[in-house]
Amino acid sequence: MSEDILNPQIWVDADACPNVIKEILFRAAERTKVMVTFVANQDVRVPPSPYLRAVRVAHGFDVADDTIAARMAAGDLVITADIPLAATVVETGGIALNPRGELYTDVNVRQRLAMRNFMEELRGSGVAIGGPASLSQAERQAFAGQLDRWLSQRIARQSNL
Repeated sequence: MSEDILNPQIWVDADACPNVIKEILFRAAERTKVMVTFVANQDVRVPPSPYLRAVRVAHGFDVADDTIAARMAAGDLVITADIPLAATVVETGGIALNPRGELYTDVNVRQRLAMRNFMEELRGSGVAIGGPASLSQAERQAFAGQLDRWLSQRIARQSNL
């Protein structure tokens, strides 16, 4: 069995990840001793910890996403609001979680991808579409709940080995 499968880790698409979500991840890494890697095309400050690391990638379209997709393994958790990255993660056996607490599945990620493409077409034709709302307290709690479920499953799998 591969070491990656035995020790799933968390990858964070950190360029657009809200700070409050990063804080939740910092605490979870320390509490559970799971490796959390923040990938961004700018510096990401992480507290000193053997369980936290930041990877800075070159500027460019989808460079951070491509880096995560190339390095993650089946069973890893990827935190992202990027629908194409989430689709790749799900397709390769990873778990994709939106910072708003939505867990992506085979079904809903395809629906989100279709909606994203439709909205891109609208924007391309000049239709003004607003951005996402601020992260609510309920969404923060939903994220923390999904993260805790993944961490609990990871711990249970390791204790069964």
